[in-house]
Parts: sequence; C-alpha cells; structure tokens
Amino acid sequence: MATTTPVDTTELGEKIVKVLKTIYDPEIPVDIYELGLIYDVFVNEDLEVKILMTLTTPNCPVAETLPVEVEDKVKSIKLVKDAEVEITFDPPWTQDLMSEEAKLELGML
Repeated sequence: MATTTPVDTTELGEKIVKVLKTIYDPEIPVDIYELGLIYDVFVNEDLEVKILMTLTTPNCPVAETLPVEVEDKVKSIKLVKDAEVEITFDPPWTQDLMSEEAKLELGML
C-alpha cells in the first residue's frame, strides 16, 4: 500500500495567496489580494480550492474575465487539483477592505 505524504494545506494556502498577488485589477495598480477582493480561500483534503471573492462594483469591466484568470492561475499551482471562484457582493466591497499597503500605493494614507 502506497503511503502519501499529507499536503500542508496552510503552505498551499500561502502559495495560492502568492498567485493571487500577481493578479491586478486593470484599473487600479494594486493586486486583487491587497485590494481586499478576496474574501476567503478554502482548500479541502482533495486539494480542490474554492475562492470567495468580490469585485469593486457589480458592473466591473472585468467581471467576466477576472474570475476566470483567478481560477486558471490557481489551477496552475502544481498541487491544486481544481479551483472554483465564487463571486459575491455580500458584503459589498469598500475601500475599508484594502490593505494598508494598497492604500499607501494609491496615496490614500
């Protein structure tokens, strides 16, 4: 019987966050993670990832393409078997969700 080393989901979560930080809102020079668009990242034991995210507005110009880009980039991580993005507007995004780093980058601090 083959023994498999359990995957450290925390470590995988960190890899996912690194990938998310490479995806930018085309209208704002800040990545989607620092913007606060990512509400949650779930990784189950089967290494399937579910990302709960929002957009800056419901009629965001990248509403069609951004979730697909997020899914594709997360799926490109070697250990990830599948990735799904769920868009929510509850709670709606506000500038309060942005990290200090993002606010600094945009001259809001």
